[in-house]
Amino acid sequence: MVEKDSRELMVTIRCLVYNHEPYLRQCLDGFVMQQTNFRFEAIVHDDASTDGSAAIIREYAAKYPDIIKPIYETENQYSKRDGSIRRIMNEHTHGKYVAMCEGDDYWTDSLKLQKQVDFLESHPDFSMCTHRVYVYRQNSQRMEEDNNRQYSEDFVYDLDHFVAREGWITQTLSLLYRRSALDLTEYYKYKKSKDVTLIYTLLKSGKGVMLNELMGVYRIHDGGVWQGAKKSIQIKSDLDVMLAIYEHNRTRQSAILLRRSLYLFGFLGWPFFRKYFKTYLKTIWIIFSELGIIVTLKAIVRSLKFF
Repeated sequence: MVEKDSRELMVTIRCLVYNHEPYLRQCLDGFVMQQTNFRFEAIVHDDASTDGSAAIIREYAAKYPDIIKPIYETENQYSKRDGSIRRIMNEHTHGKYVAMCEGDDYWTDSLKLQKQVDFLESHPDFSMCTHRVYVYRQNSQRMEEDNNRQYSEDFVYDLDHFVAREGWITQTLSLLYRRSALDLTEYYKYKKSKDVTLIYTLLKSGKGVMLNELMGVYRIHDGGVWQGAKKSIQIKSDLDVMLAIYEHNRTRQSAILLRRSLYLFGFLGWPFFRKYFKTYLKTIWIIFSELGIIVTLKAIVRSLKFF
């Protein structure tokens, strides 16, 4: 009889899966290869996939029962758009730290979790730890480094830097955060939420660090729920989330984040304006109210592509 591991559960990995059959083994291999001096688990949530994803999860759960903890849905939860997935995953998350990796991404370093936990254990004023990643473009089968090559050492950031930076620090597959740093009561108050909402909330509790190591792969492919959506829908979705962050916090920082979204989008496109002009006007009014006329005019020029 195998003795049950009685050590403290240090990390819960949260893995969302939907029709990821071609990529899922690579993802799960990244979990089970982790070498740690602590106990960890992976909550693998299959959202009623119509391919062979569930069968792969069952295979790994049978082979690695101490690590792979499956959840199988019979009805797709993502399509409900009511926060069901978020609530389900939070109910099953019990580790001191939380790691994230969706079923089409994967980790490449067997010491990833150990390195991140070691950092957060020795830096109690930090709420989150990320790292650099590779970007794999499935269609062209091209692997490249992320856009953080300019960092020659670990990079420390806070909320001010995060909202002002014109770019994304790293991808969610690299995130490990302190579970105690996330106030779920506050988090559930956001009308809409995405990864940016999670990171914004975490950075209200403490600093973040990006380790200058490439330890995972973010995969870009046409089958992704987000990557396969129309640009106008992507922009509307992002603006709705940024507006929700502002409406919940109503701070200059949250207004800067909203302004940053327009800068990152560039020209929003006429399909967006035809369908979502009211959302645009609301965004512009908030930027004007919080940041002034000059910043507002720059945002308008950028989004309308006058130049």
